[in-house]
Amino acid sequence: MTRPLRILGIETSCDETAASVVLRHENGSGEIVSDVVLSQLEEHSAFGGVVPEIAARAHVEALDGLVRQALSQAGLTVHDVDAVAATSGPGLIGGLLVGLMTGKAIAMAANKPLYAINHLEGHALTARLTDGLEFPYLMLLVSGGHTQLVLVKGVGDYERWGTTIDDALGEAFDKTAKLLGLPYPGGPAVEKAARAGDASRFDFPRPLVGESRLDFSFSGLKTAVRQAATAIQPLSEQDIADICASFQRAISRTLKDRIGRGLARFQERYPTLQTPALVVAGGVAANQVLRATLQELCDHHRFRFIAPPIRLCTDNAAMIAWAGLERMAAGLPSDPISVAPRSRWPLDKEAAALIGSGKRGAKA
Repeated sequence: MTRPLRILGIETSCDETAASVVLRHENGSGEIVSDVVLSQLEEHSAFGGVVPEIAARAHVEALDGLVRQALSQAGLTVHDVDAVAATSGPGLIGGLLVGLMTGKAIAMAANKPLYAINHLEGHALTARLTDGLEFPYLMLLVSGGHTQLVLVKGVGDYERWGTTIDDALGEAFDKTAKLLGLPYPGGPAVEKAARAGDASRFDFPRPLVGESRLDFSFSGLKTAVRQAATAIQPLSEQDIADICASFQRAISRTLKDRIGRGLARFQERYPTLQTPALVVAGGVAANQVLRATLQELCDHHRFRFIAPPIRLCTDNAAMIAWAGLERMAAGLPSDPISVAPRSRWPLDKEAAALIGSGKRGAKA
């Protein structure tokens, strides 16, 4: 019997340092044999967000040890793996340099092919690792840096249907939390506070609701939260809870409209597909209110709703390793050792940039 393909994955795009070894069996199924993640939460919490220079230094200090730990847990050496996959973008350039250069060094030393992986592709393909999902399917990516609705047609074949025209959803959570004096990261803090709140107290706006295009906007909602908080200062704990609950309600209703239209479009594109699926990925996917909204939508439209385990929704190296394995299995070429990191790297290269473009390329 042919042994499974084995790959070492490295992830350093933001504030998690991660290494993982993942297998791909002959039948196409995947297996995570080691998955090590070191969070930098304490280093950044005092600043209310990620400080790029601190993140890069932390990656330098931790990555070698995490790679050794991941290989040790898998019972392998660098010479035993079939390839190395490292995040090459998008993300913070300092962190990307650390991870990609480490991946290059290991690949050269062990004479293994290198796969420079798009971090977003890692998220896009995770459901195939966890659930064996077949193409095509829809993915909602909701994180600190991205909010996108993407049609996943195949490995390396993506069609962006919607993206944010201003703030990403995770950014809106973080900034709302900071405004209300809640700790970083903002998503879990807002969700926790909202449990004791009255979601009907504030009627916050639902940007772009009713429009046929599938894009998102959260800047106006964030402004409305600031105005409401300013008007009733000083804020009590109940005020904060009510604002958080109303904020989540507005987001939930916004997603219900945006994603509902996306599901309908998918059904028009693939009317004969027996089991259409919506996948949610990214750190914000951990929010239980938003998950419940998406589950309700999928039930209504008769879609399968797939939310990978929370540890695989947030940044991790297992998804990077799996994306490398998918590219290997699809016969896509490995990358030259001269490949450079990219702070901006859209999944859909044909989609127009809605929130900026320049020397580094389209932002999203």
